Order: sequence, then C-alpha cells, then structure tokens
Amino acid sequence: MGFGRLRVATFSVVCATAPASAATQGVLFEATVSPVCTLTVGDNGLMVASPDLQTLSSKLGGGGAGHVGLATTGGVEISVDPVTAVTVPPADATATTWTPTYALSGSHSVAETGSATQLDDPGSSTVTVHLVGTKSGADSFAAGDYEATVTVRCE
Repeated sequence: MGFGRLRVATFSVVCATAPASAATQGVLFEATVSPVCTLTVGDNGLMVASPDLQTLSSKLGGGGAGHVGLATTGGVEISVDPVTAVTVPPADATATTWTPTYALSGSHSVAETGSATQLDDPGSSTVTVHLVGTKSGADSFAAGDYEATVTVRCE
C-alpha cells in the first residue's frame, strides 16, 4: 500500500456575533427648595434727640440706621414688628409712640415703609432699619439712656 497523501486542512471558524446593543437610561434628580430667608444683623442703630426733646430718631443728624443682611430664595414676606422691648430712664414716665420702618436695597428695592412687603425673587439685600420715638403734647424725653429693639421678620 502506498502512502496516501496526508491532507491537512485548516478550518477557520469565524464567530460572527452581533455587536452588543448599547443601552442608556437617564437618572432623574429632583429637589424642592422651600422659601427660606436668612437675616444677619450688621449694625445696630443710634437715635438722637430733637432740639425740642419730643423726638428720638435714627433719622436725625448724628443718628444712624441699623443694617441687616438678608438672603432669600424668594417667596417670603419681610416686615418689622411693633416695638415692645423698651428701656427708658426712671424719670421718663410719659408715653412714647415708637415707629419702626425699613427699606431694602440690593437684589430687592423697597422704599422706606412700615408695612409688610412680599419678596418673590431670590437674592441678597441690605435692610436699612430706622426707629422714631415721639412724645405728644407738652411731654418730652427725660435725660438718661434709652434702648428699644426693632424685630425684623422674614417668613
């Protein structure tokens, strides 16, 4: 017998696979920001007496407004409360009418008022706070130290 021819055959197997299909999915992030207001006292105010001693005021020459920094998301209301905490010298026994007011400058612009103001927009502003105390009739302020607190409210 003769030697047969040895046949060597090489087989190539090509694995044809379909490309992997790409998948994407968006991840949703949500947030709810509630109306927020932050107040920071910068400067306290100073009242001075009028020449007739019937007025103490931060608006008179030599007096000075108080300043409060305000930062808000908007959707809040700003106001000043009626003055309730007052310290007067013992010699001052007559009634005083205290009138607090404020104005806003910066992101919010509000002319001087004593009424509540709605702030719809976000931003930072300076609240300028004034206080005037008045006596009526023949009453006048007595010598001594006076102190009153104006509460700025933002809610």
